[in-house]
Amino acid sequence: MRQMFFARLNGWITGLALGFIAQTAWAEPQHGIAMYGEPALPPDFVSLPQANPDAPKGGGVILSMSGSFDSVNPFITAGTPAEGITPYTFETLMARNHDEPFSLYGLLAESVETDSARSYVEFTLREGARFSDGTPVTVEDVIWSFETLGTQGNPRYLAAWKKVAKSEQTGPRSVRFTFNTEDRELPLILGLRPVLKKADFDGKAFETPSLTPLTGSGPYVIDKVTPGVSISYRRNPDWWGKDLPVNRGQWNLDTIRYDYFANTVAIFESVRAGEITAYREDNLAKWASRYDFPAVQKGDMIRLEVPHKRPSGIIGLAMNTRKPVFADWRVREAMIQAFNFPYINQTITGGAAPRIQSYFSNSTFGLTPGAPAEGAVLDLLTPFKDSLPPGAIEGYALPDGDAARPVSRKSLRTALALLEEAGWTPGADGLQRNAAGQTLRFDILLTVGQDEAAATTAIYVESLKALGVDARVTMLDSAQMKQRTDAFDFDMTYILRTLSLSPGNEQALYWGAAAADTEGSRNWMGIKDPAVDAMIAAMLAAQTPDAFAAAVQGLDRALTAGRYVVPFWYANKNMILHRRELKHPETVQLYGDFGTSYLPALWWYEE
Repeated sequence: MRQMFFARLNGWITGLALGFIAQTAWAEPQHGIAMYGEPALPPDFVSLPQANPDAPKGGGVILSMSGSFDSVNPFITAGTPAEGITPYTFETLMARNHDEPFSLYGLLAESVETDSARSYVEFTLREGARFSDGTPVTVEDVIWSFETLGTQGNPRYLAAWKKVAKSEQTGPRSVRFTFNTEDRELPLILGLRPVLKKADFDGKAFETPSLTPLTGSGPYVIDKVTPGVSISYRRNPDWWGKDLPVNRGQWNLDTIRYDYFANTVAIFESVRAGEITAYREDNLAKWASRYDFPAVQKGDMIRLEVPHKRPSGIIGLAMNTRKPVFADWRVREAMIQAFNFPYINQTITGGAAPRIQSYFSNSTFGLTPGAPAEGAVLDLLTPFKDSLPPGAIEGYALPDGDAARPVSRKSLRTALALLEEAGWTPGADGLQRNAAGQTLRFDILLTVGQDEAAATTAIYVESLKALGVDARVTMLDSAQMKQRTDAFDFDMTYILRTLSLSPGNEQALYWGAAAADTEGSRNWMGIKDPAVDAMIAAMLAAQTPDAFAAAVQGLDRALTAGRYVVPFWYANKNMILHRRELKHPETVQLYGDFGTSYLPALWWYEE
C-alpha cells in the first residue's frame, strides 16, 4: 500500500509537468479542467480510479463530533452548522478527482470552457440535473447562488466573487463568468461553489441561521436533526447523478449519522462500546497504546494505517497580532522559544509525533529548517527583504528544546534576551513589565473537549511562568469560541489549518491583509504582510508548475518567519478504526485516504 501511494505521488508530479508542456489555448467545451495542461482522465472515463464501481449499496455508518451545532445552513457566518451538510446534500458544477490536486471533472455541469488566459469560464449544465425535490437545477439558481454567497455568505466566498466582472446566461443551460483579475484558479474555484435552490430563500433572509433543511441536489438528504445532539442523512434513491461516471462507486451507504459529544473522552468511550462505526485517531501515542480493547482483539473493529504526503498545515497556539502584546515579532519568537517541544511531545504523544517545522511541512513546498532561500524563491522574496522578519530569507528553524526537563534553559535565555530587546524586563516579583509598568499577561482560549490541546497548554503555561509571563487558560464551549474568534476577540488560541497540495485563493482568506479586517475570516492572527500577499498573488498568477512551487515555498517562508503560531505536531499517516463490515477500495488516493476526509464517499457496507 505504501509503495502504491508514493508511486501515485510521483506519477502526479510527472503528469503535472507533462500536462503543462501539452497546454493549449483551447476555448471550447471540455469534460474537465486542470490548473495546468489537461486533466488526466479522458472524456469517456468509467469511474474515478480510486472508486470501486461495483461497490454494493446499503448499510450505514455512525460517526462522531465534539461540541454542538445550532444550524443546518453552512454557508453563512452566523451559527454553528452541523457536520456533513455541504458534501452530502449539495453539489457543485465540477467535482474533484482526489488523485489530481489540480483537476476537476463535470458534475452538475456537463462541460466547462475557458481560454488560455483564464479570462472567463463558461459552464453548461447537464440536462437531467435535479434538486432532491425533483425540480431542475437552472442557470438562474447558479447565478443567484454564486452572487448571494459572494455578497451575503461566509467571507470565504467573498474574495473570488470580487474578481467576477460579469455573470450572464449564454444559453438554455449555459452560464458564463467573466473575470476582472488575473487568477488562473478562478475557473476551478467557481467550479467548486455549491449550487443552492433560489426558491428556498424566497421571502427569507439568507444570513439567518436555521434548523430547516435546505434543498440540495446531492446524494443524500437530511433525515433527522436533533439540535446539538445528532444529525442523520439518508441516501436519496432518486438522486439524479447516481449513474454519472464521476459518481460511480461512490456514496454507497444508505445512512450516515453524526453523534455529538461533550469531549473526546466521551467519544472514545462510545468507540470502545461499539456505538461509533468508525473513528479517526490523530494522536500517534494513543493509537499505539489504547486500541487493544476486546472489539479489536476479536476482529470486530479493524485498525487501518495509511501514509500520506499532505502538508502538515499549522496546528498550535495562534497569537493575535492585533493585540499590542503580540505586535512585536521578538515577543512572538520568545513565546515559541518557551514551548519546549521535545519535552511536551514526549509527555503528550510519547515522542511519536513529528514536529511541524513550517506551514507546508511534509511536502515539497515546505522549507528546510535553517536553509536559506535560493533561486526563484529568493527572487520572489528579495523585494521584501527590508520588511520581512529575520529568517525568511537567511533561514529559520525552531528551537531545539530539551527533552530531559520541562523548561529548556537555553531557550529560556534566548527568550529573555528577546523580551528585553522588545522592552520587557523582569520586576521584583519576577513578572515581565514594559516601560509603562504593565505586566506581560494574556489569555489562552481553548474549546471544551480539546483535551490534548488543554494538556499541552497546561505544560506550556508552566514554562511561561519561568519566563515571567502571566498566561491564563479560559475554556469556552464551541459556540462561544466561534463568536470570539469570528470577532478576533482573543489573545492566543488553539488553531488548526489544514493545507493541501493545491493551495489557492483560500490562502488569502487564511493569511491575506484584507482578511485581517474582515470579521469571520480565517486570518485569526491578523497577518498584514506585503510579502505574504505578494506570494499569494504570484501563486495565483503562476503559469508553470515550477513558478507555482516557488511562490508556495516563498509563502511558507514568510509565514513561518512571521512567528504567528506556536507550532505543535502532526500525524504523517491516517489512523482509522472501523467496523469490519465497512470496506474500502485498495487504491490509495494521493492524499492517503479513501474519500471525503476518511469516510464515507468511497466506502461500502458488506456483511
